[in-house]
Amino acid sequence: MKHLVKATLSAVAVLALPVFSFSMDSAGKSIYGDDNRLDYYEASSAIQSLSNSVVSLWKSYKVVENTSTGKYDLTTKTMGAAMGLCPDEKFREQNMGAFCSGSLVGKDLVMTAGHCVKSEAACADTKIVFGFKVAKAGEAGPSSVAKSEVYSCSKIVKRFLSGEAGTPNPDGQTVGADYALIKLDREVARHKPLLVNRTGEISKDTKLFVIGHPSGMPLKVAGDAAVRDAGTIGYFVADLDTFGGNSGSAVFNLDTKKIEGILVRGDNDYIPTPAGCTTVATFAQTGGRGEDVTKISALVADVPQLNMWQTIRHYIPLLAGEVEDEVRMMLGNKDAPAEVRDVNPGPVTVEPLPVKVNFR
Repeated sequence: MKHLVKATLSAVAVLALPVFSFSMDSAGKSIYGDDNRLDYYEASSAIQSLSNSVVSLWKSYKVVENTSTGKYDLTTKTMGAAMGLCPDEKFREQNMGAFCSGSLVGKDLVMTAGHCVKSEAACADTKIVFGFKVAKAGEAGPSSVAKSEVYSCSKIVKRFLSGEAGTPNPDGQTVGADYALIKLDREVARHKPLLVNRTGEISKDTKLFVIGHPSGMPLKVAGDAAVRDAGTIGYFVADLDTFGGNSGSAVFNLDTKKIEGILVRGDNDYIPTPAGCTTVATFAQTGGRGEDVTKISALVADVPQLNMWQTIRHYIPLLAGEVEDEVRMMLGNKDAPAEVRDVNPGPVTVEPLPVKVNFR
């Protein structure tokens, strides 16, 4: 896979992991071709806008209010220590601690995998955290977050896990859909719900990217992926670079930036080496079993439709981000006219254009 650079984005195997465990009945995931995982600060501004509505799920005991700072402290360990990673592994020094991922799809509604929140008791023991990300190079990920970025799971609105008692798998399949919608303890401030594909259509070779928390790490974006097989009931298969902890991650259509599904299953994450350390499991671009993504059509009827203003708020940052990226590309292009090429742009800020709405 080609790398998803900051300039632009437009263009059940289970592995027991040491020290940290994830909510993964169907959890292993892995790398296909090149490792395309990027930190938040490396993504385009348009993709950062989407990322701001992605959440990490934590056990309550790992998210503790600190009365002296007014923040919530996060219990984390470094990837290297927790996973026994080899010295040259990517993100080895970053923090980890989340067990699943999710996305905001309503004013107080988060979408995730059904195996991430299995019961009301599990819901009550889960904290939903926005902003667990690496904002600039050299950071390991936050050890605390603002109080306003932490929410509690109030109740399970809807949940389905194919293969559980009472929910048999579709005929001829060993797995199926896996999803949950959970209600938060209050409406979310400062983050906007994401748009989902409501057409019910997804086809082979559709270009995709995923945003979530692989191995419980700070938010990562992974792109240059595509649908391998869309012919199964309840889910499709793709070559996304994902891991345990990505379960519940939103999988986006590269062209529309709408959610096409929820990452739920995949191949093995890590493998031991003769040196006694652990390395990422890597497959050829078309190799491995692929990663399973619950089709958004399985639950779209229960996802609230955004109103006009929410839809506008979704698209304006994306458009502004694409303009910013094109400007940066032009200014750095050796084939651009000299009067453009020789300009030192400094920080580029693109203000959203005013939107005129005709009421009827």
